[in-house]
Amino acid sequence: MSRPVRVRFAPSPTGPLHIGGVRTALFNYLFAKKHNGTFYLRIEDTDQNRFVPGAEAYIFEALEWLGIAPDETVGKNEKFGPYRQSERKPLYKQYADQLIQSGWAYYAFDTAEALDQHRKEHEAQGKTFIYNWHNREKLDTSLVLSKEETEQRIASGEAYVIRFKTPVNEILELHDIIRGDLKFDTNLLDDKVLFKSDGMPTYHLANIVDDHLMETSHVIRGEEWLPSLPLHHLLYKAFGWEAPEFAHLPLILKPVGNGKLSKRDGDKLGFPVFPLNWTDPATGEVSSGYREKGFFPEAVVNFLALLGWNDGTDQEIFNLDELCQKFDLGRVHKSGAKFDPEKNKWFNHHYLQVQSDSSLAASFEFELKEKGIQTAIDLTRIVGMIKERAHFVTEFWELADYFFVAPTTYDEKAAKNWKEDTPSLLNQAYEVMCQVQPFESVAIENELKTWMNANEIGMGKIMQPLRLSLVGALKGPHLFDIIEILGPKEVGQRIQNAINTL
Repeated sequence: MSRPVRVRFAPSPTGPLHIGGVRTALFNYLFAKKHNGTFYLRIEDTDQNRFVPGAEAYIFEALEWLGIAPDETVGKNEKFGPYRQSERKPLYKQYADQLIQSGWAYYAFDTAEALDQHRKEHEAQGKTFIYNWHNREKLDTSLVLSKEETEQRIASGEAYVIRFKTPVNEILELHDIIRGDLKFDTNLLDDKVLFKSDGMPTYHLANIVDDHLMETSHVIRGEEWLPSLPLHHLLYKAFGWEAPEFAHLPLILKPVGNGKLSKRDGDKLGFPVFPLNWTDPATGEVSSGYREKGFFPEAVVNFLALLGWNDGTDQEIFNLDELCQKFDLGRVHKSGAKFDPEKNKWFNHHYLQVQSDSSLAASFEFELKEKGIQTAIDLTRIVGMIKERAHFVTEFWELADYFFVAPTTYDEKAAKNWKEDTPSLLNQAYEVMCQVQPFESVAIENELKTWMNANEIGMGKIMQPLRLSLVGALKGPHLFDIIEILGPKEVGQRIQNAINTL
């Protein structure tokens, strides 16, 4: 590395942060940490028409939750502040003027109506209208006006934009860390707008100026920005600045078929595409987030890191420190990465298993309180018995509801094993169990099996009806653990309820 590593994540606050944006932030974070560099966040809010209240705070909260908060950003280590582009507005005009003076840009006075008319005329001839070298001196620009006339029109308040003057007949040979060597023909590029008469820069100018002033060493961004690479390279050349290295990440694709992953895909297939819940301030519509769906941040980071990257081995489980050590842009794939919701659940299952039972019990207790359930049962023990079957803490209730609420219905298929002599056998079994002191799982199991063997009673005649009575179905952890936790009184009541019902 010829200069200190400084990378940025530069989202626009136009809505919730898509999971694709989260992955871009993550890869920037991992690259920075791998090279002992700085990861900073810049809010690109120059387009005030698309600004959405709450979106900026959402971005910060999402990165904090994931454990990849920036080293520098709004209100934090503002070494190169401000970190909102809207607060950097006075900076950009001087750089736009510099490009005018050096001949790399020009004023364009074309109205929206005139440009629309040009497009329609081209379409009528089966052509595409491109504003560039072949027509810029035939349009309403400072390239065909005198300096005095140009200044007079600006002074009179006439609307204008500043466009980049793309060079003619050049082949740009550029390098992308992920995609290798690339070539672009400048004759096919359009003259992008850099500055608007409302005093705001477009993305292209603000982005380049800020990346330079904030000493960005590498620009790691999504492949949708690849078509902008030649313009950005030319802007660095026009200013005489050293360009950062570029790396364009592959798309995150739909689970089925091609195309970029969208919110609609998540809605259709039942998985989030945002890190946190988002409530649209305009419509009140709520979009689900990974946090509220019960995903652990470690699981989200792990599965996102493997969307388009691997370390060259079969390893799939990485904590954040391991990812920071192993991450290498050279191992990022060029092709899109298909999103797999089931694999995401697999990751979350793994991270759930390695959580302490006590921390999971605290989460479960909160959920029980939400349902109005107070209990003296040891939830840590319950969690230890059921968590292997769970992908999410939110599944604990479905897996353990019978510990807190007696069944009122019974699985029909399992109830077919209920025979004429079942009530008598269960009552006898209950009497045997009640004799066990203390009332503990191993002792109850030994005593009941001794009684069954002595009376030549098959296991199926007791075990299945007993589980059905206590649980309502043939599910759940070790039967005698359930019996111990429920206690003799509750066990007796549930047996009688089953007898009365079945």
